[in-house]
Amino acid sequence: MPARPDRRLWLGASLAALIALPALAQESLLPPGFNETAPPPERPAGEASLPADSSAREAASRRSSGPSEGSGVVESDSLGADEIAELPAPPPPVEIPDASRRDPRLVGAIDPEQWGFGAQPWGAANGTFLSGLMRRLDTPMPSRWLHITLRNALLSRSPAPAAVNPVDWVAERAWLLLRMGEADAAAMLVAGVDVADYTDKMTQVAVQSALATADPAALCPLRERMRTIEARVIALTDSMCAALNGEASTAASGIEQARRRGRIGGIDLVLADKVVGAGADTGRAVTVEWDDVQGLTAWRFGLATATGMVPPERLMTSAPARVQAWQARAPLLSAEQRLASARVATGLGVFSSAALADLYAGIYDSTDPSELAGTDAWQLRLAFTGDDNRQRVGAMRRLWGNDRDPVQRLAGEALVSLAASRIRPDAALGSDVPKLIASMLAGGYDRAAGRWAGAVAALDDDGAADRSWAMLALGTRAPVDLSESRIEDFIDRDESADKFRSRLLVAGLAGVGRIDGALATQLNAQYRLGLGRTNGWTRIAVQAAEQRQSGSAVLLAAIGMQAGAPDRIPSAHLFRALTAMRQSGLDYQARMVAAEMLART
Repeated sequence: MPARPDRRLWLGASLAALIALPALAQESLLPPGFNETAPPPERPAGEASLPADSSAREAASRRSSGPSEGSGVVESDSLGADEIAELPAPPPPVEIPDASRRDPRLVGAIDPEQWGFGAQPWGAANGTFLSGLMRRLDTPMPSRWLHITLRNALLSRSPAPAAVNPVDWVAERAWLLLRMGEADAAAMLVAGVDVADYTDKMTQVAVQSALATADPAALCPLRERMRTIEARVIALTDSMCAALNGEASTAASGIEQARRRGRIGGIDLVLADKVVGAGADTGRAVTVEWDDVQGLTAWRFGLATATGMVPPERLMTSAPARVQAWQARAPLLSAEQRLASARVATGLGVFSSAALADLYAGIYDSTDPSELAGTDAWQLRLAFTGDDNRQRVGAMRRLWGNDRDPVQRLAGEALVSLAASRIRPDAALGSDVPKLIASMLAGGYDRAAGRWAGAVAALDDDGAADRSWAMLALGTRAPVDLSESRIEDFIDRDESADKFRSRLLVAGLAGVGRIDGALATQLNAQYRLGLGRTNGWTRIAVQAAEQRQSGSAVLLAAIGMQAGAPDRIPSAHLFRALTAMRQSGLDYQARMVAAEMLART
């Protein structure tokens, strides 16, 4: 029987459900929207729209006019008549032959079918509703593997959904990727739209993308649109573009005019002057002082990084995790300068395990041999080339460390994932076995992890055996014991608060289809696990799964799993999120998410 229209277009009928959603507690890997009348993308929390050195008059104007929803660079503002007269004449328009124009309705960097998302990840979903979900989504993601899956869905080259401007749909995806720390991925989407087709929102996101990728030259094609959207920085942008184009005198004159006006001063003007000084034949030398700077905006990060500067550690440490992920891929910084940020990027899912290992390999190659002993780069080499299991695992133990920061712990596990997959299964490794399995799954080596099933069954340590068995049960298709009695043994020995590990286990096993509905229902009733609870979100997730809308399913999973820690994710949400992902064709990804949730507890 054909599906009813209201079922095919379920998202269009679910706008009200979005409002009614309850408030939620807040690797295959790639190498290393908006409506026309909708408000611009929300500014990232903690990023000031005005430079800290702006005048009191401008700050007062901001307060009186209410909160700005600009791109996070500066507020949009109109120019005075005298200032307009000083602006350089616009360049002649560039005509693009019709045959060279690209269809903005089909923008993406990867083939969704090759990556498991199907031909149309968003199906017949309502684009306005999906855009609302994207804006509602908190970052960073609660799961590294969920981040990876959502990133790939957003990068998929598939038709834009209905009820949304296709260019604004690209902008929404790129904006969410930027908030996730995925600067390069966002830039791929931005580059897929012709500037002639840009909307205001696409311009704002393109400006953010240029800054996040430390590429001020990418601002130059946007200047005409920026004159009304980011007007307060257009003089500085014109000067930087003139310098990058070899027009030294024009660039220097523009900077001096901007300095006299006093509209933007302090570090924000100095950094623009630094970019101008990097141009050919400018003869300008600029000293940047950070002592009085209290915050790191996208403008400050982008221009500083573009000139090979590393912002002070205090500013990077206090900046959102996404900014550290942006820095991890900055091309002008050395491997040593990027290492700390690269670990954050790996823990989030922005960097693959291979990308982080490559960075350590670069550090190893550039380090004097007499200074290698004891370094992490040397330990990583030992993890691969040690004489036996004992020496290799000993090196991994040093790289795992005892860091309680979950992002750093995930980075350490991902770093050694390939090395861990080469360890021969051996029950004699005892308490190291859970970490080895967690590391393999962090890198996506589920088959290598599955080969440990026999060794796990022979473990004497009940705690290590339970954790290892649970990760294998969730993340692999290995032939492990999935009987009711084995699951009950795990639950009975679970000493976590309110048995949240047991909730994660049963929700995960049911969600990835490792146990049937009857057993899940029985365990849920016996131990009061809360798997059967329903609300607006669970109903929409079920519909996404039924329609096999993989992109919608993973986006809804990210919404439903928003929490600061795995133990705060409602078991019903985890169950429905994993079910929706699996039923829409993302079985492997669902298993990786489920295993990660348990590994992190």
